[in-house]
Amino acid sequence: MPIPSRGLKHIRTSLSGRLGGAILPEKAYQRLARIEFDRKRAMDHMADAIEVLQEIEGEKAVLLKGLELKGPEEGSPNLQTQPQPGPRRSCGGFKIRY
Repeated sequence: MPIPSRGLKHIRTSLSGRLGGAILPEKAYQRLARIEFDRKRAMDHMADAIEVLQEIEGEKAVLLKGLELKGPEEGSPNLQTQPQPGPRRSCGGFKIRY
């Protein structure tokens, strides 16, 4: 039994769901459902991101209040309060015993 030959009209493309240039209704409904699903998912991601940003701002406010420093919009923290390194306690070079 010979294998039927296929031509250019049998190649699947992005236009495969159309008949004579018209969009099939079931394909259009499937695409609309997918678009709505993607939209809802994006909105959920945005809500999660906003929630995380609010948590970060709350934690930042608690830390700044605990340190009694002004926020960056009110002024920068005093750099003179940083601890200074102590004197070196080295008495000599590094020695290895065998």
